[in-house]
Amino acid sequence: MSGGTGTATAGGGAAASLLLSPRTDPSLAARLAHSATVRDSGCRLRTDEVGDWLADRARAHHFQVERVPLTGLDGWSFQEGTGDLRHRSGRFFSVVGLSVKKSEGPITEWRQPIIHQPEVGILGLLTKEFDGVLHFLMQAKMEPGNRNLLQISPTVQATRSNYQKVHKGSAVRYLEYFTERGRSRVLSDSLQSEHGSWFYHKVNRNMLVETEDEVEVDPDFCWLTLGQIGELLRDDNIVNMDARTIISCFPVAVPGTSALHSDTELLSWFTAERARHDVDVHTVPLAEVGGWEHDEQGLARPDGRYFRVTGVTVEAGSREVSGWSQPLIEPTGTGIAAFLYRRIGGVPHLLVNAKVEAGFLDTAELAPTVQATPGNWEPLAPELRPRFLDTVLDAVAEGRVRYEAVHSEEGGRFLNAEIRYLFIEVDEETAPLDPGPGYQWATPEQLNTLSMHGRYLNVQARTLLACVNAGAVRL
Repeated sequence: MSGGTGTATAGGGAAASLLLSPRTDPSLAARLAHSATVRDSGCRLRTDEVGDWLADRARAHHFQVERVPLTGLDGWSFQEGTGDLRHRSGRFFSVVGLSVKKSEGPITEWRQPIIHQPEVGILGLLTKEFDGVLHFLMQAKMEPGNRNLLQISPTVQATRSNYQKVHKGSAVRYLEYFTERGRSRVLSDSLQSEHGSWFYHKVNRNMLVETEDEVEVDPDFCWLTLGQIGELLRDDNIVNMDARTIISCFPVAVPGTSALHSDTELLSWFTAERARHDVDVHTVPLAEVGGWEHDEQGLARPDGRYFRVTGVTVEAGSREVSGWSQPLIEPTGTGIAAFLYRRIGGVPHLLVNAKVEAGFLDTAELAPTVQATPGNWEPLAPELRPRFLDTVLDAVAEGRVRYEAVHSEEGGRFLNAEIRYLFIEVDEETAPLDPGPGYQWATPEQLNTLSMHGRYLNVQARTLLACVNAGAVRL
């Protein structure tokens, strides 16, 4: 009996071993790193030609965005009773109210409008190797909220309503590489949060897939290396938010790099930070949000702080639908998102903040050291201002900045939403090894490992990490 069992086990094990695959692709990080070093592919579009290509795509289509009152939006209306702003289809998204109570911070209780979009969208980049170098199929995509309308975007950027054609428009190009099994090889795939101040529990699927197919390239698309994207990330408002968040999830981390804290210690610290915050957040009817008033431009606070909800009509010849109306959130002022960094034992470390944002599915996510719109904090006493904000503002004023660029946020939901992204080198006196509650030092590799999983890094931290992954900044 025992001999028979042993033979069967051995045979089954040998057969099963044929089904096994390596848990990771050991060559992928090196391939991505190599692509990040190639600043001009030589066989595709040159980096210095991208601006002209974008301008050509802008001339090829008709684009127009005009402000309209929220009551003048075609297909949208304020619901009787709740006051929520919804689309007649019941799909896409809605603007509802949010009630927030939290245990810490200068403001511990408030109500606000917020976007509620329970659909999970797909943000996808298609990659293919040309002459031994990974290239990424990028799109010149118009979004109504971008100040310059057209920016470099992922191959696919679509809500479920979009790709299910609720709008009765044309199909999303190249969607099959992300939804049909066997069309491509998945290199990374994770659910990532959107802006926690303006979205309620919103996540998107961030995907990188590789194909060996001959891909017919539409005129609104082009192949770029990761290094070329890194060069473009040095400029203002060229690479859109959705492309940045996917790049932050690229599996480029190399195991074994030393750090001030082990991965387990970092995760334990962050878990404790999530657990210690007492946060009560729930949606309420928009009609029950006090302190916000309707005017000709939309829904806003009388003091003009934070943001307003405004309306636009859109004409876009290159989109799946050529015209529509929608509400957008328009923030007041340009935000700042900055990582303070220093070398510890010769290894670059970033100072992360375990930041509570009302719209997160989890209590907190890892954020840049500073994430704020300075004007919103001016009415408060200096001791209530975000920690390290003055450090960042002083460094900007004195020119002590390693990286600086203004990038647009989600142009499909926000109007003229821009953040100045920064890396600033500091010393022990400015940012000690023990930075205090809510803050911790982590290497870019540690953050990259976390970014390959869902909802560890917020969208602003992911933009800054994308700049590292693509080589736009070297620490």
